[in-house]
Amino acid sequence: MQITKADWKLFRERVPEWQERYMDKLEKEYIKYLESDEAASTKWWGLREKIHDDYNCPGVRLDLIKRNVDSDLVRLIMWGVITEDDLDGFSDELIDMVKNSVDCLNRSESQIRSMLDEKSK
Repeated sequence: MQITKADWKLFRERVPEWQERYMDKLEKEYIKYLESDEAASTKWWGLREKIHDDYNCPGVRLDLIKRNVDSDLVRLIMWGVITEDDLDGFSDELIDMVKNSVDCLNRSESQIRSMLDEKSK
């Protein structure tokens, strides 16, 4: 899909806002975890692992490449960084493509879970 100049501009403007919002959510989760009653060493190693895992999330780190805008929007939604409401302002073509991709991935995920549930019975 060809990304329009307007979509590319809007994407570059919104990504930092989305990332800041997502990292704020992560920070609150880290604080809650650190305030738990677990041993200090358990919390330290647990937080280290969580930060390491979160580092690879598009809500924390995302290379801004124009040709990847559509797939990056899908990833941002699938990771829970943004919702479909955050797509307001993008072209209808891009929004439709992203929503269709998310729906397809959700159906596939649901089918896989169903198959795994059947196997475990």
